[in-house]
Amino acid sequence: MSKPTVGIFGLTGCAGDQLLILNCEDELLTIVDLLDIRSFVMASSAIDEHAQLDIALVEGAVVTDRDEAMIRRIRERSKLLIAIGACAATGGIPGMSPQLDRQQLYDDVYGEDAVFNLTAQRGRALADVVSVDAVIPGCPIEKHEILGAIAALLQGNLPRFKEYPVCTECRERENRCLLIRDGEPCVGSVTRAGCDARCPSLGVPCIGCRGPAVDANYRSLKVLLMSKGHSEADVRDKLDVFARLPENALAGGPAEVPCAD
Repeated sequence: MSKPTVGIFGLTGCAGDQLLILNCEDELLTIVDLLDIRSFVMASSAIDEHAQLDIALVEGAVVTDRDEAMIRRIRERSKLLIAIGACAATGGIPGMSPQLDRQQLYDDVYGEDAVFNLTAQRGRALADVVSVDAVIPGCPIEKHEILGAIAALLQGNLPRFKEYPVCTECRERENRCLLIRDGEPCVGSVTRAGCDARCPSLGVPCIGCRGPAVDANYRSLKVLLMSKGHSEADVRDKLDVFARLPENALAGGPAEVPCAD
């Protein structure tokens, strides 16, 4: 059986997800042995720009015209396209703060005289531009999830990930609830699990880097956070860091604050 042809690409982002793949260390030689990697700029300068790919793993958000042209080309030459990491999955950090003028941000950071052959726009998830077959969430992705995804793909299956919230993992680890008990701005109740509640387990509130859990109840979280002294603007800013909030997600709210544990 021939090896599946694979390309690993990066758009606008920090390249942390590609680095995590390289950091698989003990498993890396096995990955290279099982996959025919045709493009992986972070690992090799040998690039096949025209090969038809069985699988494309793409990190980063679509921020520039160049990003958009690149992801459309990758989609055309790939049977399966997998978004890896928060930027590719939800727009991530490049997609935050929609109320800010993107050109003004460029001018503030680089100066008004800087010349870029780029189009300033809010970062978009890959799925906002092309069809995506699967998403590996996280900032960065988890090692066990990328290895599990590769194993599933080699068996001809799409990878599957946890859909319930980080709060479930916190319960499993018998953590003290940072939100209900301490009033910390933790958003684990609306964030997809899979990290084993790493941050709350260390006393750090969840910041939502894995994107929204299925059936995330933003309104209840808003009411609970506001009952702990956080403003609605604070709540919106907190939830908009890694994943754009659905329209009217915070409108209204339940009559009562969710009960404490």
